[in-house]
Amino acid sequence: MSVAKSSMLMASGTIISRVLGFVRAIILAAAIGVTTNAADAFGVANQLPNNVYAIIVGGVLNAVLVPQIVKARAHNDGGKGYVDRLLTFILSIFFVVSVVSTVAAPFLVALYTKDWSGPQLALATAFAYWCLPQLFFYGLYSLLGEVLNARSAFGPFMWAPVLNNIVSLAGLVAFIVIFGADPTGAHAVATWSPDKIALLAGSATLGVASQAFILLFAWKRIGLRFNLNFKWRGFGMGPALKAASWSLGMVLVTQIGGLVQTIVASGTLVSRETNSAIAGVAAAGIAWLIFMLPHSVATVSIATAYFTKMAQHVQDGKMEAFKKDFIAGIRAILVISVFATAALIVMAYPISRVFAGEFPALIALGNVIIAMMFGLVPFSFVFMMQRAFFALEDTRSPFIFTVIQIGLHISGAVTLSLFAPAEWLVVGLALLTSGTVAIQATVAYLFLIKRIGKFSGFGFRLASLKFVLSGALSGIAGYGMVEALGGIRAGSFVVDKVLTSGLSMLLIGFVMFAVYAVALKISRAAEIDTVLAGIRGIVRR
Repeated sequence: MSVAKSSMLMASGTIISRVLGFVRAIILAAAIGVTTNAADAFGVANQLPNNVYAIIVGGVLNAVLVPQIVKARAHNDGGKGYVDRLLTFILSIFFVVSVVSTVAAPFLVALYTKDWSGPQLALATAFAYWCLPQLFFYGLYSLLGEVLNARSAFGPFMWAPVLNNIVSLAGLVAFIVIFGADPTGAHAVATWSPDKIALLAGSATLGVASQAFILLFAWKRIGLRFNLNFKWRGFGMGPALKAASWSLGMVLVTQIGGLVQTIVASGTLVSRETNSAIAGVAAAGIAWLIFMLPHSVATVSIATAYFTKMAQHVQDGKMEAFKKDFIAGIRAILVISVFATAALIVMAYPISRVFAGEFPALIALGNVIIAMMFGLVPFSFVFMMQRAFFALEDTRSPFIFTVIQIGLHISGAVTLSLFAPAEWLVVGLALLTSGTVAIQATVAYLFLIKRIGKFSGFGFRLASLKFVLSGALSGIAGYGMVEALGGIRAGSFVVDKVLTSGLSMLLIGFVMFAVYAVALKISRAAEIDTVLAGIRGIVRR
C-alpha cells in the first residue's frame, strides 16, 4: 500500500473519530459545563490515565516497537517470538502500574491540583478511581496498534477510537437522560452521588477498553496471534531497553512540564467565585481537543505512514531515500497545518460557541484556542522530526531538545502563576506552549541536519513560503467574512446560537479553503493536488 493510500485510510478513521470526539465533548459540556467545578474535576481525573501512561511507556512505543519489530521480521519465525515476549513484558508493566495508580488516586489528584476545597478534591478522586483503569487499556491498544503499524496495517489503529467515542457517547446520553444536564454548574460538587459518578466516568473507561479489544480482531484478520511469553532473558531486548531509557526520560520530562501547567491552570478555580467565565483545566482540555484535530488527521496519519518507510530505509542503509521521504512527509504535513492554523484562529469564537452558551465563557475559551493554534505548525514539525530520530534509533537527541523546551515552559509557567491575572492565565499558558515548541522545533531541526546532513535539492524552503503566504491570504479572507457576518460580539450571527455558529463556520471555512487552494494552484504547489485527491478519496470512503 502506498504512503498516500495509507495516510488516507488512517485519516478517514481519524476524521470520523474526531468528529465523534467533538460531539462527545459538546454533549459533555452540555452535561457538566466548561467553566464549572465539576468539569474541572472530571477533566483532571480523566486526564490522569493519559499522564501516567505517557510517563511509564508512552513515548517508548513509537521509539522502540516499530524499529525493533521491523528488525525482528528477519528472524526465522517472522519475529513472532520476539513480539510475544516484548508485548508480554510491557503489558505486565502496564498491569502493575494500573493497579498501583488506581490505589494512589487521592495522591495523584492532590498532585495535579492547587487550592481545591475538600468536596472538589473528593469528587475528582471519585472520578479518578473509575478513570485510572483506562491506563491498562490504553497500553493494550497502543501495543496492538504499533504491531499492526509495523506490518503496514495502518487502518485498524486509527479506526478503533471510533468505537471508543460511540460507547462514551452512549454513556453521556444515558447520563443526561437519567440525571439531567447542568452546563452552568448550578449543582454543588457535594451533590454528586456514587451512581452519577460511576455512569459518567465508568462509560469513559468502557469506551477505552472497547477501543483496545477490537484490535484483537484486526490481528486475527491479518493472521497475527499473540501468546503470553514470560521468558524474557536472552531474547535480545537490550537494544530496545537502551532506546527506551532515553525515550522514557523524554516522556517523563514532558509530563513534569504538563504537571506544572495543570497545577497552574487548576489555580484559576479559586477566582471563579467572583468570575464564572474564567478558563481552567476543562477549557484547556477542549482547546487541546480542537488543536489536536488537524494534528491527528494529518500529521499523525502522514508521519505514521512515513515512519515505517524511514525505519526500513535506515535498515537498508538508504539515507538519500530517508531524506526524500522525510521532506515529502514534512511538506505534506505543512500544507495542511498552515491552513488549519489560519482557519482555527479565525473561527475560534464560533467554535467556542458550540461548547459554551454564555458570551463571556465562549470568549474565554476562544482566547485559549487562538493562543494554542500558533503552536500547531512547530508542534507538527517536532512530531515528524521525532519520528525521524526514532527511525534512526536515536532517542537521545529527542530527549535533549525536549528538555530544552520543558525547561523554558516550566520557567514561564511559574512566572505566569505569579504575575498573570486569573482570566488570562490559561491563555498565557497556551501562548507559552506555542512559543517554547517553536524553539524546540528549531533546535530539533539543527540536531537532525547535524546527524544526517542538509536537505538540499528538495525545494522545502520555497514550498514552505508558498504555504505560509497562501495561509495568510486565506486568513485575511476569513476575517473579512467574520466581519461581514456581524463580527464577534454578543448577539451577532457568528456567535448567537449553535446553529448560526455552525453555518458561519461552514461559510467561512469554504471561503478560506477556496482562497488557499487557488493561491497554491497559482503558485504551482504540487501538494494541493494531493490534498484535493485525498479529500475526494475520504469522501468516497
